[in-house]
Amino acid sequence: MSFADLPAPLRDALAARGYAEPTAVQSAVLTPDAAGRDLLVSAQTGSGKTVAYGLALAPELIGDAPRLPPAGAPLALVVAPTRELALQVKAELTWLYAPAGGRIVSCVGGMDPVAERRQLAQGAHIVVGTPGRLRDHLERGNLAPASLRAVVLDEADEMLDLGFKEELEAILEETPAERRTLLFSATVPRGIAALAKGYQRDALRIEATSQAEPHGDIEYRAALVAPHEIERAVVNVLRLEDARIAMVFCATRATVARLHGNLAERGFSTVALSGELSQAERNRALQNLRDGRARVCVATDVAARGIDLPDLGLVIHAELPRDPETLLHRSGRTGRAGRKGVSVLLVPHTRRRLGERLIAAARVKAGWAPAPSVELVRGRDDQRLGEQARSLMTEEGSEDDLALARQLLAEAAPAPEAAVAALLRVLRAPLPAPEELTEITDRAPARDAAPRREAAPAGGQEGVWFRMDVGRDGRADPKWLLPFLCRRGHVTRQEIGRIRILARETQFEVAPYAATRFASAVRRSGSEDEHIHIVPMQPVKGPPRKPRARQ
Repeated sequence: MSFADLPAPLRDALAARGYAEPTAVQSAVLTPDAAGRDLLVSAQTGSGKTVAYGLALAPELIGDAPRLPPAGAPLALVVAPTRELALQVKAELTWLYAPAGGRIVSCVGGMDPVAERRQLAQGAHIVVGTPGRLRDHLERGNLAPASLRAVVLDEADEMLDLGFKEELEAILEETPAERRTLLFSATVPRGIAALAKGYQRDALRIEATSQAEPHGDIEYRAALVAPHEIERAVVNVLRLEDARIAMVFCATRATVARLHGNLAERGFSTVALSGELSQAERNRALQNLRDGRARVCVATDVAARGIDLPDLGLVIHAELPRDPETLLHRSGRTGRAGRKGVSVLLVPHTRRRLGERLIAAARVKAGWAPAPSVELVRGRDDQRLGEQARSLMTEEGSEDDLALARQLLAEAAPAPEAAVAALLRVLRAPLPAPEELTEITDRAPARDAAPRREAAPAGGQEGVWFRMDVGRDGRADPKWLLPFLCRRGHVTRQEIGRIRILARETQFEVAPYAATRFASAVRRSGSEDEHIHIVPMQPVKGPPRKPRARQ
């Protein structure tokens, strides 16, 4: 299908926005089979579904007329799960229907309901809102449903996940029985199927994108990292990719707050989005990203729902998503409207199998590698800074700048390379420093491999044996185990003796004089790697003193 059969005002709006051909979901809703029917549509985030249902509503709103009638009681209702998404839908439908004289009104939580009531009283062709606020306006009589010809439920699966089932049913019960119902959902779980069966008539099922073919514009990567170095790895990925806007996903508000603070301390221009923010604070954070005052957004899954940032080029999963759908939803924030995007999963090497299962279940392909090293980041810096310096030096300077340059060269008489080096220092100065990471190999240790470390601990005495619940099955490897034990237990490499890697656990020896200190440190640990449990295999007694070197 093409846009050729659409009403002229909509064709003009699409042409002005640079739309030449419809996307898969837009083409699907414009087929003759879909005309006038209820639709149950599966479409990925960023696939152009807002414009799709805007076009699908055209027969009910415009028909064969050159323009929409004067605004009065609304003709169509769009229900969205979050304020951000509802406001973005309003913006999309506004430009799409502007040449046809369309008036779009939003009704969302967190905004002034009195102002919304006045806007509704002035008339609207389409009303866009969140479930709770729309239900409230319906019950108060501010929103007249009698003239509604169509209702759209956008991201219906998320609305059910957020507990809006009762509100959705109440809204649909208030609308005319002969209305057209368009239900858009990334997935169609049992709850969505039941909703469709109860409130749609002979709905046409459309799968606009095959689950086996996720976004082709998103490159997936899986980066192996030591469990306690996730935040350092976030720093290096941000520095390596240098995206115009990046989004970092965390599982909890507390993690968002901690990571946001750490990134800000390291020099990143960062905002945070979590459920505890007011609508004004959320709007300010998003505007900072769009204006370029911030480049990194740290967010929870719920807080990021409905956010659309066209320049978002990088998504980082600082904590693994809980399921394949969440992985796709997070990643779908990038790679939109034909732009390329990168989605990086930071996978603790102890949870590699979980990462592999997530990626396989989401039916995406990801390249596995260690998290970016300092050397890799600095090498990429050299490429970018070289290009930036060449660009600056080829620009034609003003006569005043050239005169000052000649004066400085005459006074200092530096070699040409010294002048260029000074320029590079200035360009490099604002960049946050990359972080040193433990080297993680991209392969499991051989099952029959002997432990790589069998030296006795310092002092030559028999040490105290400890056990940790990570073994070969969890990708245990002395390359990261030894630095990890030193950090976790506040000991030196010389105070760790033999290491035995078994299938499901690792046993290791600590020098007797350091055993009590080690046991106390691992008990107190509140770090990111606290899920790795370490316990002594024998009672830890008062230790002998550390041997003194002979004088």
